Amino acid sequence: MTKILLAEDDTDMRRFLVKALQNAGYHVISYDNGLSAYQRLREEPFELLLTDIVMPEMDGIELARRAAELDPDIKIMFITGFAAVALNPDSSAPKHAKVLSKPFHLRDLVNEVQKVLAA
Repeated sequence: MTKILLAEDDTDMRRFLVKALQNAGYHVISYDNGLSAYQRLREEPFELLLTDIVMPEMDGIELARRAAELDPDIKIMFITGFAAVALNPDSSAPKHAKVLSKPFHLRDLVNEVQKVLAA
C-alpha cells in the first residue's frame, strides 16, 4: 500500500484529507507541523510528502527540501493558499514538486495524488 506523509496544521483540513486519501486506498500518516513530519521521514520512507506551505515549527518548503535530501525519489506535493510562494523560482522548494492551490475539491486532490505517484 502506498504510504503518504501529510503535514497540515489545520485540524479540519487534515482530517478531511486523511479520510479522502484513505478512501482512495492510501496509507496516510499525518502531522500538524513540519518538524514532527520531518522527524517521521527520518524514521521510515514514504512515497509521497503532501504538505501545506505555511505551518508552525518548520514550513512546508523547508520540510520538502529536507525530505528530498533524505530521499531523492520521494514525490512532493504542496497544498496551499499561497501557490505563488511555492512557484517562486527563488524559493528553495524542490523544482519537481506539484502545487495544488486551496480551495480544491477532494476528488481533485485524489486525482492529482494519483498523477504525481504515477509520474
